[in-house]
Formats: sequence, C-alpha cells, structure tokens
Amino acid sequence: MHVKFGFVRAAIALALAFGAVSPNMAAAEDFYKGKTLVVVVGSATGGAYDQYARVLARHITKHIPGNPNAVVQNMPGAGSVTAARYLDANAPKDGTVMVSFNSSLIASSLTSPEMVKMKFTNVAWIGAMTHEFRVCYAWHESGFKNWDNLVKAKKEFIVGATGTGTSAYVNGAILHNLLGINIRQVLGYTGAAQQRLAIERGELEGGCSEWNALPQNWIDGKKIYPLVRWLKEVPEGFNYSDADVPYVADKAPTAEARAIIDLLGAPGELGNPFIVSKQVPADRLKILRTAFDKMLTDPELKAELVKTHQPLEPTSWAEAEKITAEIYKSATPELVAKAKEAMK
Repeated sequence: MHVKFGFVRAAIALALAFGAVSPNMAAAEDFYKGKTLVVVVGSATGGAYDQYARVLARHITKHIPGNPNAVVQNMPGAGSVTAARYLDANAPKDGTVMVSFNSSLIASSLTSPEMVKMKFTNVAWIGAMTHEFRVCYAWHESGFKNWDNLVKAKKEFIVGATGTGTSAYVNGAILHNLLGINIRQVLGYTGAAQQRLAIERGELEGGCSEWNALPQNWIDGKKIYPLVRWLKEVPEGFNYSDADVPYVADKAPTAEARAIIDLLGAPGELGNPFIVSKQVPADRLKILRTAFDKMLTDPELKAELVKTHQPLEPTSWAEAEKITAEIYKSATPELVAKAKEAMK
C-alpha cells in the first residue's frame, strides 16, 4: 500500500514538472461554475453592438468550463466611453465582465484624449465577430438617392448621431469637413433604434450605420438608398455599383485627406469588438479567448446569424491587438492634429 501511494505521488509530481497538470488552470476552470458573465454594451438596445453582444451571451458560455450564466447590460453614454472606461474603473477584474464598445473610440482616443482618457493597447482583447461595414444612407422620401445626387444637392442632408465619439459622428464629420458634403448632424439620440424612429417620423433624412444593423424590411422594401460606404470590400448581397455607393477614401480630394480618412476609418476593421480588463488573471483570460474562438465555429451560432442576416467575419484577439497597435503607431502628431481638425 505504501509503495502504491508513493508511486501515485511520484507520478503527480512528474506530471506537474512537465506541465501535464496545471493546478492554476484547473482552479480557473472551476472559477466560472455558478458565476455570471456580464457583457456590457456601450449603447442602447436595438443597434448592431447590442445585437452581437446578445448573440455572444447566448452562445459563449457553453464553451466556458463551468458553464456560467451570461447577461447583457446596456451602458450607453458619451459614445460608449462610459462602458469602455468602466472596465478599469468600477468593474470586477476577475474575468466576469466583458465590454463591447464603439470601435471608433480607438481613433477618438487619439483625436480627443481628454474625453476618452484611455488607450486601447492597455486592454485585453477577446476578438470581434464581424467587420463594421458602414454606409451612410438616405430615407426614400428625402430626395437623396446616390452619391452623385448627394454631392450636387444644395439642401442640407440631416442625419442623427448619439454623440461626438461615435462612428456615425465621425462619418458625418468626414463627409462635411473633408469632402465638402452639405450635411448637418443632430446629436443626442440614445441609440440606433431611436434614430430609426426619427427617420420614419421625418425628423431625420438618413444616417450612417452598419448595414447589417438596418431593418431588413427597409432594405428589401427599398425604403433607403445607400450613398457611400466605409470599407472597400463589400459583403455578400450588397448589390450596388461603385458609382452609386463609392468607397469613401476613393473620393478623398488629396493624399492628406485620404490619410486622415484611413486613420479614422481603420477601427472599422474591428467591427463590434469585445474586451476585458488587462488585470484579468492570465489563466481566465485564456479561457475566455478560447471560448470565443470555439463559439465562432458553433453551428448553432452560425445558424442564428444567417437567420438574422448578421455576417460572421471574425477577428481574433491577436489580430485585434495587432490592428490596434498599428493604428497608434501610424498616428504621427501631425496626422492626429489634422484628423482632430477634421472632427470639428
């Protein structure tokens, strides 16, 4: 009996020495049992950020050891700055809080550092489920039908946005300040759903949004006209010509204007990103990243996205980290100053 016990003890010691058993990882896997994963969304309900966060909440926990519960908490404010800063302000740092935010905040952290007060190389990336294929579009009764029509129009094109840190605001500012489009932005809407109601009521003439977040009946019923797009590559099913809906950077009047558009538009590659605090223990961070990757191959998740017309164009945590680092690296003081001027 003594020999047998000694053999087992020796085997465990050997396994630990070669990494076959990790007490820390085992503890991390036990950690999530009975816990709740809170997915904080930096916008109101109804928009693309909210939609993808709810999809993630429904599917990621089955891939996390211990199968925790998951809830979505909407935390709109300052163009999702409130939610992003919550991570290192009041949120638990134990791996039970994940945040989805407006990716344009990465550019805003350069042009408006006093407002954002954080740097996105100082967060732990989980990944993104899709690129942000954005368009500026017009309601069918507005009189605007395509890019050429928008450029030549003398009347104002009235659109809405939540605040100055959002992608919609950045899109509108670029059109007005760099491309000379006669556009006026009405700020203060709590989210995309409220803006859509304002468009249907005739208060706004259109907006700038993720294409997949727009109501399918608007698209199928030709109730809106896309005018300009913010990614060069278009998703499957976007059947519009480059003449009618051009890539915005191709319309830049100068090389300098294009460089500004590239800087401000680069975060769109990250789509609807998910992050956690960099203070989350490494073993739990690994669990969350692994669960996110497994979730992306889940047939049930894929079926749901097809049904709801939401594209799946994932970006891994490593790719997101690299893209973010490159944005900061390319942001010379001169370019940031000019981009900041373009945002006024």
